[in-house]
Amino acid sequence: MLKDFKPVLGILLRFIIIYLVLLIAYQFYLNSGKDSGLDSFSRMIANQVTSLQNVIGYPTELYDDVKNEQVWFYVKQNYVTRMVEGCNAISVIILFVSFVFAFYKGVKTFVFVGVGLVLLYIINLLRIVGLNIVMSDHKEYGKMFHDFIFPAIIYGSVVVLWLIWIKFFALKHENS
Repeated sequence: MLKDFKPVLGILLRFIIIYLVLLIAYQFYLNSGKDSGLDSFSRMIANQVTSLQNVIGYPTELYDDVKNEQVWFYVKQNYVTRMVEGCNAISVIILFVSFVFAFYKGVKTFVFVGVGLVLLYIINLLRIVGLNIVMSDHKEYGKMFHDFIFPAIIYGSVVVLWLIWIKFFALKHENS
C-alpha cells in the first residue's frame, strides 16, 4: 500500500526539506544583521521602489528607523508606508522555490526558478509602488489594497507559476 504513495511522499518530503533549509538559511541571514536596522535585501528593494516612484512622478525619500528595523516612504511630503522585512516577499519566494524543486526535472527546474524569481521580484516591486501610490492618493483604500488586493496579486502570481510548472514541465511526460 505504501508503494502507491511513494511518489507523493517523495515530493512532499523534498518540499518540506527544501522549505526548511531555505527558511533556516534566511533566518540566519536576518539574525546576522539584527542590530543594523532593516536587512540589506529589503533596503535594496526600498531603494529601487524609491527610484521607480521618482521616475513616475511620485517624489519619494526614505527615512530610516533603525531601532524598529524599518524604513519609511516619504511620498509627496507625507509618510505613507513603511518597509519592513516582510515586504521583501522572501517568504513567498521560498515557498515558490520549494514547490518547484519538489517536482525536480533537471536543468529546466533551475531555468524556471530563475525566470520565476525575476517575475516575482518585479511583481513585488510593483506591488510596493502600487501600495505607496494608493496610500498617497487614495488613503481610504489603503487597508483593502494592503490586506487583500496586493497579497492576492503576489500569491496569485505564485499559484499561476506553479500551475505553469506542473502543467507544462513537471507532468509533461506523464500526460503525453
